[in-house]
Formats: sequence, structure tokens, C-alpha cells
Amino acid sequence: MGVIVEETEELLVPPTNFSMVDEGIYRSGFPDPENFSFLQTLSLKSVIYLCPEPYPEENAEFLRSNNVRLFQFGIDGTKAASGTIPKETISEALKVILDVRNHPVLIHCKRGKHRTGTLVGCLRKLQNWCLSAAFEEYQRFAGAKSRTTDMRFIEAFDIGRLRQCLYNIIYQYRPYRSKKRRLLYNEESIQQARIKSL
Repeated sequence: MGVIVEETEELLVPPTNFSMVDEGIYRSGFPDPENFSFLQTLSLKSVIYLCPEPYPEENAEFLRSNNVRLFQFGIDGTKAASGTIPKETISEALKVILDVRNHPVLIHCKRGKHRTGTLVGCLRKLQNWCLSAAFEEYQRFAGAKSRTTDMRFIEAFDIGRLRQCLYNIIYQYRPYRSKKRRLLYNEESIQQARIKSL
């Protein structure tokens, strides 16, 4: 006697190291075709790709067919002791993340550890996380392959030059996205933040 099994739902498989960073911001390792169905459930508008290699055609076709914009910031994935991560590249990637018109956004590199972790660590500084919490998050994803050079970069990254960009975004999108806590500040707290940053 046989049993008829009816497949009603597709198995959704997230990419390696997938996690939610904040509302509308996700991180992961490089998505494979088996992850595409899962990614469709996120209704992504943008992908931030942190590797210098060209985006594979199969992945690019998936993005095109789902009307997802690709932002590529080519950062070498080397273990060299210094100078491997360009500050301007991280700043430009953060500007894409801060612009809510790009949300939901997925940040990824090859494994979702070092380059992605460094970018997210710099975002955490903008969100006023203490360094120990940002480092703990970085190490959780990097595991035994944590790099002190990445953590030094996060620690030294100057968020002051991005604050004005953040204030412009707050003013520009406050009426549109007023329920988003990370972008909703009252006038008094903005003035206090400016005074503290002087």
C-alpha cells in the first residue's frame, strides 16, 4: 500500500550566514540558485556586493527578473595586515544602506564574514553601538577566522563625515517613513548630536 505525498510548498533555503541586520537590511554569504526562492520572500530592492569579481550571470539574471538593483563595491578579500579596505568604498556602501529607497537591501560578499562584517560593524558605529558589541557581532559571523585588521578598521573608521549624510536622509524621508525608529529623531536630539560631534 503506497502513500501519496503531495508537495505543496517549496523548501526555502537562506544563503550561508544569513541574518537580519536591521529592519529592511540583511546580510549573508554569496547566494546560490537554491537560495533564490528564499530571497524572493524578502522583496529586495537592492543588493550590495562587496567583491571585485564580476557578478555571475545566473545571479545577475535573477536580480534583473526581480527588479533588484545591484551595487558593487569591489573590496579585495585578502588577509594583508593593512590598507586592504578602502575607507571611501565603505563610506559609499554605507550611503547606499542609509538611503531607505534602497530597502530592503541584502549585503553580501563570498562567505558573509569579513567584508560584510566590516561594513556592518561600521554601520553599527553609526547606530551608536559600543565597540565591544560591534566586535562580538563581527566575531559571531567570522568565527575562528576573525581578523584583527578588520576590527581595527571598524574601530578607526570615522563616522563623523557620514553624520551629515544621515541628517539629510532623516530630513528627506522623515515624513515618508516616520515609523522607522532608526530614522526618526526629534529636532532636539538632532541638535544635541550636532553639538556632541563638534
